[in-house]
This record gives sequence, structure tokens and C-alpha cells, in this order.
Amino acid sequence: MKLTRLRLHGFKSFVEPTDFLIEPGLTGVVGPNGCGKSNLVEALRWAMGETSHKSLRATDMDSVIFAGSGNRPSRNHAEVVMTIDNADRTAPAAVNDAEILEISRRIEREAGSVYRINGRDVRARDVQLLFADAATGARSPALVHQGKIGEIIQAKPEQRRRVLEDAAGVAGLHARRHEAELRLRAAETNLTRVEDVIGQLAGQMDGLKRQARQAIRYREVAAKVRKAEAMLFHLRWLEANADVTEAGRNHDLTVREMAERTREQAEAARIQAIRASELPGLRDTEARAAAGLQRLTNARELLDREEQRAKERMEDLDRRLTQFGGDIGREQRLSSDADAALERLSSEDTTLKDEIKAHVEKRSGTDERVSEAEVTLSAAERTFSELTTALADLTAKRNQLEASVRSHQSRVERLDQEIANVTAETAKLEGETGTLGDLAELATSMDAAGQLLGHAETSSQASETVHVSARAKLEAARAPLSDADRRVQRLETEAKTISKIVNGETKNLWPPIIDGISVTKGYEKAIGAVLGDDLDAPVDPSAPMRWTLAGDGSDDPALPEGTDPLSNHVKAPPELARRLAQIGVVAKERGAQLANELKTGQRLVSPEGDVWRWDGFVAAAHAPTGAARRLAERARLVDIEAELESARTDAAAKRQALEAAEQELKTAAAAESSAREASRNAQRDANIAREKHATTEREINRHAARRSALAEAAARLEADVTEARSAHQGAVATLGETPATQETETKLAGVREEIAGHRTKAADVRAEAQALAREAELADAASRRSSPRAASGRRASRMHRRRSRPSRRASLK
Repeated sequence: MKLTRLRLHGFKSFVEPTDFLIEPGLTGVVGPNGCGKSNLVEALRWAMGETSHKSLRATDMDSVIFAGSGNRPSRNHAEVVMTIDNADRTAPAAVNDAEILEISRRIEREAGSVYRINGRDVRARDVQLLFADAATGARSPALVHQGKIGEIIQAKPEQRRRVLEDAAGVAGLHARRHEAELRLRAAETNLTRVEDVIGQLAGQMDGLKRQARQAIRYREVAAKVRKAEAMLFHLRWLEANADVTEAGRNHDLTVREMAERTREQAEAARIQAIRASELPGLRDTEARAAAGLQRLTNARELLDREEQRAKERMEDLDRRLTQFGGDIGREQRLSSDADAALERLSSEDTTLKDEIKAHVEKRSGTDERVSEAEVTLSAAERTFSELTTALADLTAKRNQLEASVRSHQSRVERLDQEIANVTAETAKLEGETGTLGDLAELATSMDAAGQLLGHAETSSQASETVHVSARAKLEAARAPLSDADRRVQRLETEAKTISKIVNGETKNLWPPIIDGISVTKGYEKAIGAVLGDDLDAPVDPSAPMRWTLAGDGSDDPALPEGTDPLSNHVKAPPELARRLAQIGVVAKERGAQLANELKTGQRLVSPEGDVWRWDGFVAAAHAPTGAARRLAERARLVDIEAELESARTDAAAKRQALEAAEQELKTAAAAESSAREASRNAQRDANIAREKHATTEREINRHAARRSALAEAAARLEADVTEARSAHQGAVATLGETPATQETETKLAGVREEIAGHRTKAADVRAEAQALAREAELADAASRRSSPRAASGRRASRMHRRRSRPSRRASLK
């Protein structure tokens, strides 16, 4: 076997389908780091059955699927296909029927991997064995990677043995032997489990036997319980009858007592009516007495409060009298001190008035000179202020005119520059607008892309509908197949069980005659009841107990009229023919009537199993005998075999339907995937066309708005330039007409010198006036220091007057 081609689709970095042809000779792949050389070796190992994601440099097995990039979406599946030349027919027998082997492994995200050989699903183990037979594989030393030679040199004997086994081509045999050993161990485990199950079933059978005995005892005890319950219910019935009689007697006594109580209640109602008629007068009397009591209570409380207030008022007046006595003594002492102080202060006041009069006369002449100096200084300062204001106004006016001239000049220059900029930008926008493209062509392309997108979406929806329908059909076909398989399994199990029961005695030395009997359905109980254990006897001549031919039976008496020979419903060996001919089948209700007509050796039996014999023996129907059960089971086995054949045919048809549904689902899934891919491509193309059209339209509109704004700005700037130039010319003319400020500055300097002389003279006069004022203040301070006792006397008099006022108000109260 030779590897001829490797195909990768969606595996790691190979997002697009990529084919690598491996020609005879040496094939190599050369490229820089990160170009995907190692991904080729990992793809080979992955397709050969590698199950460890760590050896593939992945976090999990789904990571081998292309995860997407900046401009490519991620994929949901990955597939690697290896094409092998099998011209020498060295492949395993299961796949050795073709010269070309295509081994593929496909993985879907979160769904696991699927292996195929020439399109047929196989196990991973089959692929691993195929490559093991070829002395290679995912973990074979034949695949040499970085560091592999060092590993082989340093390998242990067991690892070197594996290298030799791969070189000798016996690795596949070892793998098969290991798998066979695993199966044998599993079979041993199953046998051990079967023995455990048999032991468990034996224990269950013992338990069921115990339960059967308990059920029999339960029925007996239940019958006794029912009898005891019937006796108990009868006794309760008798006791209930006695209770009913006693209750009737008590009822009569209660009726008489109720009549007596009714009479007493009527008498009490009459007395209550009399008392009720007297009640209003008593209530009026009670109300008047309560009102009088309430008035007296309120009056007493009012008097108590007045008495308490009077006592508090007396205590307050006593405290005030005591306080007033103390105040009067203190005020008298203060009054005597104040009179002495007033006499002393009168003499001091006379002295101070004489001194103040002398100071005032001396100070009046100084104040007149200060006033004259201040008037002269004010006039000079007023003239200086007027000249300063005029000079400031003239200077401000000239500065304002010069600034206006400069401002208008700079504005004219700025507006000229802005007009030039607007003109240049307008030309640039016109050039850019010409390169944006034609909106009509872009709209046509966008409409075409939209139509293709609509067709693709319609196709995708149709494919999705077909996929959903195929999946629903598959699910609908899976449930009937599962039911059919369960039915086949149930019938097979039942057939095996019945066959084991029915054929359990076939290995005996002399098989019983019952094995050769076929009974019409419904007559198993009848033949089991009438023949019983005789059916266990064989027909073999060597058997010590057997059935034999006993004549043709022509002299046997006929069965009573109205009976049906059992031989009409049973197919049996000829040894039983005479016996069956002398057994009649009758209805259960007619058996006793016809039993008297039986001849010697004849019997009657009902389908239910009732037996009447010619010698008077009668047996009622009971549970089916072992022979009846075996015959019923044999008939059931025939029915089951027929039903099993029908069930198998039905299951095969439903399995074919399921396979067809699976194939339809695969086809629908592939069609849906293709339709979705086409829809995504169409959506991408439509989005690109729509975005291009929108971008172009937006740019064209932006350019048009910008050109309109630039045109308005150019018109506004032209008007502003005209206005600025006229304003500049007017400001220059006004500045030329404005007078100079030199004359005003000369006058201002002369007035400033006069103001300096006046200020010096006024300062001398103020200094003299201030000296006189300080002397007067010193005199006033001396007079104030000499009269503190007079002031204290006046304050004491004022305090005395204030304290005496509340006393007078209190006395008035």
C-alpha cells in the first residue's frame, strides 16, 4: 500500500480544500516557520486514528477545526482524506476488494468524529488495524518527528521491541490479539454475570414459592377474616337495633321535657314584658340623678382649684414683701451716696466749663484759616480734575481711533486670506467628487446583489425546510423501527423461552408422545385433563411404558349423540387414535346429562377441563395440567414463530425506510450547507455593494453640502471685506481730524504746581488745629476721670427707678 494523495478541508490552518499529491520518489514540503508544515503531519496522524488532542497541539479535539481569522469565519467541521494505492492487495480482507482506498476522518463541532473507508462508515479500531498491518499508524515509529531519533536511541527494551514489531509488520497481529483477549475477558465476565443471574433467579424462584405458600395461607386467613367480619357486622346490627329502640324512648322523654321548658319560657317572657314596661321610668330617674351628681362633682373640683390658686398667691405675696423690704434699705444707702457725689461734681463741672470756653475761643480762629485753605485747595484740585478728564478723553479717543484703524486693517487681510482658502477648498472638493464614481451604476450593482441574496435566501429556506422535513421523517422512521426491533426481540426471547420449556425433554432416551401431538387452539385444557400423565409415555417399542397400536377400533361403541370426538381437534400419532376416538367433547352444562350414556372405556370432556368417565368418575375443571400447559405453549410457539417472521419482515422494511431517511437527511444536510454557504456569500456581496453605495452617496452629499456652505461663506466674506474696507477708511479720516494733546498737558503741569503749594499751606493749618483739638481732648479726659462717683450715683438712681416700677405694678395687682 502506498499513500498517493492527502486532502485537507477545514483542518487547522487549511480552511479551503487543499490537495497534496505524493508522487513516486521523495516528496518534501519546504517553508518558513508557521506556514503549516507540522499541520500536514498532524493531519496524517489524525486521519490514522490519533485520539489524544495533546499530541496534536490542541486544547481539545474540536480545536483541530479552523477557528476563524480577522476576515474569515470559523468552520463547523473538518475533514482529512487519505488516498492509498492498494494494487498489491495487502490491505485487510474487509477492505481488500478495491485497488484504491479512500480513508477519511470527519469531525463536526461538538458532535465527534466519523471514519469512512471508500464511503462506508467504519470504526476507529478498523482504521488503526489497517495502518498497523501496514507497519505504520498514528503513534508508529515510522512517523519520525522532532526528537524521535533521540527517543529511539534512549528507548527502553519494550519500546525498541515495538519498533522492531512495526518493522516486521506484526503490529497488526499484536493489536488483533489484544482485541481478542479483551473480547475473551468480556465473554468471561459475561459468563460470570450469567451465573450470578442464574443464582439470583434461583433465589427469586424460592422467594416466589414462599410467596405462593403465603398467598394460599392468605386466602385461607382472608376467608376466616371475612366470616369473622360478617359475624361482627351482624352483632353490630343487633346492637344498632337496640340503640334505635333506646333512642326512640329517649326521644319521647325529651319531647315531654321540651314542652315543660317551653311553658316555663313563656312565663319568663311574660314577666320580662312587665319589667320592660317599668324600665323607662327607672332609666329617667337614674339619668336625672346622674346629671345632678355630675354638676356637684364639677362644682367641687372648681372650688378645689380656686382654693389651691389662692394659697399659691398668698405665698408669692409673702416672698415679694420680704424682697421689697431689703430693696428699700439698699436704695436708701445708694441715694445718700449719690447726693454727696453730686455736690462734689457740681464744683468740678464749673471749673471745666471755664477751661472749655477759653479753648473754644482760641480754636475758632484756627478753624477759619483751615476752611480758607481747604476752599483754595478744592478750587485748584477741581481745575486739575477737569484738565485731567479732558486729557484722558482726548488720549482715549486717539487710542481708540488708532486701534480701530489697526483692527480694520487686520480684518481686511484676514478676510482676503479666508476668501483664498474657500476658493482652494472648493476646487479641491470638485476634484474629489469626480473620483467618487457613478451612483446609478452602484445602485444597479446593489439591486443585482439584493436579488441574488433573495434567491440565495429562498434557496436556503427551501433547503432548511427539506432538511427539517428529512430530520422529522428520520425521527418518525426511527421510533417504528425501535418498536419493531423491540417486538422482534420480545418474540425471539419468548420463542426461546417456550422452546426451551417445550423441548426440555427432547434429550430423554424415550421422548414422550406429547411431542408429536398438535392441538387446535382452545382444546389444550381438555386434552390435558382427559389424558393427564398418559401423554408423558413414549411410543418407542424399547420403552418399559409406552403407547402401542391396539387394533383398528372398528368394534368400539359410538359416542353419545351430540358429542364431538376429540380426535377431530387433535393431530396425534396412530397409537392415540383409538383413545381419542372414544373421548367426546361436550359443553360443560351437558356433560352430566350425557355421562349416563357412556359405554365402557368412553369419556366426556369440556373445553374448560371437566371430565366424565364411563365408570362414574367425575373431575371438575381445575388449573391447567403440565401436559395442557405444554400443548398450549407448543401452540403459542407456532403462533410466535409465524408472528416473529412477520415482525422480522416488518423490521427489515422499517430499517430500509430508516436507512433511506438517513440518506435523505445526509443529502438534505449537504444541500442545506451548500445553500447556507451560498447565502452567506450573497449576503457578504450584498453588504459590500450596499456599503459602497451608501459610502459614495454619503460622500457626494457631504461634498455638495460642503460646496454649498463654501459658496455661502464666500459671499459672506466678500460683503465683510467691503464693509471692513469702508470702516478702515472712515477710521483713518476721523483720526486725522482729532487735535493733539500737548497743549492740555502743559496746562495740567502748571495746575499741578499750584496744587502742591496749596496742599503745603493747608497741611500747616491742619497741624495747628489738630494740636488744639488734642489739648481739648486731654481736658475732657481729665474731667471724666474726676467725676466717676457722680456717674455711679446716676447709675444707682436709674437702677433704683427701674426696680421700683415692678414693685408698684405688683402692689396695684
